[in-house]
Amino acid sequence: MAEQHLPAAHPRSVTAGHLRYLRLAAVTLRYPGRRLLSDVSLTVSPGQRTGLIGENGAGKSTLLRIAAGRLTPDSGSVYRPESVGFLQQEMASAPGLSVDRVLEAAVAPVRSLEADLAALAERLGTAPDDSTAAEAYDQVLQEAEHSGLWSLDARIAVVMDGLGLGTVPRSRPVSALSGGQRRRLSLAAVLLERPFALLLDEPTNHLDDGAVGFLVAELSTWPGPVLMTSHDRWFLDAAATGLVDLDSGSGPESYSGPSVQGIHYSGGYSEYLRARAGARSRWNEAWRAQEAERQRLQRIADVDGRTVFHTTAPKTEVRGARKFYSDKAAKTVGGRVQSARRGLAELERSAVPAPPPPLRFAGIPAFDGRPGSALSSEPEEILCLAETRVSGRLSPQTLVLRTGGRLLVEGANGAGKSTLLGLLAGTVAPDSGEVVRTAGLTVGMLHQEDRWPDLAVTAGEAYRSRLAEPGPAPSLAELGLLHPGEEEQRLGELSPGQRRRVALAVLLAEPPQLLLLDEPTNHLSLALAGELEQALADYPGTVVLASHDHWLRRRWTGSRLSLAAPDSQAG
Repeated sequence: MAEQHLPAAHPRSVTAGHLRYLRLAAVTLRYPGRRLLSDVSLTVSPGQRTGLIGENGAGKSTLLRIAAGRLTPDSGSVYRPESVGFLQQEMASAPGLSVDRVLEAAVAPVRSLEADLAALAERLGTAPDDSTAAEAYDQVLQEAEHSGLWSLDARIAVVMDGLGLGTVPRSRPVSALSGGQRRRLSLAAVLLERPFALLLDEPTNHLDDGAVGFLVAELSTWPGPVLMTSHDRWFLDAAATGLVDLDSGSGPESYSGPSVQGIHYSGGYSEYLRARAGARSRWNEAWRAQEAERQRLQRIADVDGRTVFHTTAPKTEVRGARKFYSDKAAKTVGGRVQSARRGLAELERSAVPAPPPPLRFAGIPAFDGRPGSALSSEPEEILCLAETRVSGRLSPQTLVLRTGGRLLVEGANGAGKSTLLGLLAGTVAPDSGEVVRTAGLTVGMLHQEDRWPDLAVTAGEAYRSRLAEPGPAPSLAELGLLHPGEEEQRLGELSPGQRRRVALAVLLAEPPQLLLLDEPTNHLSLALAGELEQALADYPGTVVLASHDHWLRRRWTGSRLSLAAPDSQAG
């Protein structure tokens, strides 16, 4: 069937078994008050793995929902294969289901092939000359071999082990799993379904190193098209064959304001960074050249024509000649001034915006171990753990934190990284051992999962409610974390990444002396994650960070603490 693109006003979705590619053509979607997606076009062919990147709220998850057929765009066309698997960022509940029932539902189409083969074999046994049954048997047999029917149980075990779920009892209710385990179970189910095309929204959330490596290996041999979003830069570098940046008019490549959203890059994240660095350099050069021209034109426009060429007439000229030269000078100056003013007006119509400043923390209170004292030139102990243990969650830890220190906490899921940060923050009580904090120590923590008790409040209200100091504070827009209009949106209307920015804003506005970050790059845009890392490099306080982020950890220059799961850790 030849493709037929309808006018933009008539969105179209085509799902067909013979289609082997995934294509979105001029997809546009408007939300009240703004256009979220504008004429987005992309094609993912079999064997290609395309990553969607962009700022939080740029529409990445929305575009995946459109590609999956869960959301209808205002205009544009969508073409997809018949068999599509979709991993959503927000997990659906599974009341009453066990782990085994979720897995068996995923592989049910493959399991059913065994019954089909048995039925056809019985039919051929009674009618061996039935050519229709023989042909159907051959087709089902080929499908069973292709789907791995006879190695299905082994395949389930491989996927569960690969995603760190091999020790979870199959009889355990899904409701009894942790959030991370439920997320990994959802990913396991999608992989076990073996759809031809994959749509993955943040598939690396809650995956440790081994699980991310397993997923990269799975996708590298996936025969169909893969379209995915991820904030894991190492994963994108290792898994993606191309990237599409959904930022429109805000990135360095698009400072001229393109009408079509989505800039395509070949290769992984490293190639993307090199391209962005070159584009950012060109942006800076264009802006500097513009500002130099603006100053030149402004100087000309500000000239008082009555004083220019005031003495240009030769002294030997008669009075009439002097008037001639004066009029000529005035006309010349007037022409230059008008030309300069026209140039300024044209410059304003096509102005290159100033490159945004990088993310920065405000200055933190001085601290050297004594409240209110000046910062010491020598690192001072501010917090100590002595054989501190939390039963079933954290093995005994002895640790000393000093002013200005940097510590990266590593370990597999269940090793106790979040528990350790909770001990340091004072929100988790130890079962044994000691926790000693210096009096007056201010502590701030970014949790792995943002905790908002009331999603009906606006982003600005939520941010201001968490500030410790009364009085004026920089707005979310002034911090560069949300657009002015988004600040008045309810938390429930924002994406997880945008809510993450609200939580981060409190730490930017009121930086603590001890900064605790639990998976800080989760849900953040790639650009903001990079800016946060750069800001942490210049942070004068003490930083303790727990992360699975390969990219961040490969570049870490501070101390490291590797945790092993406690012996009594279950599941």
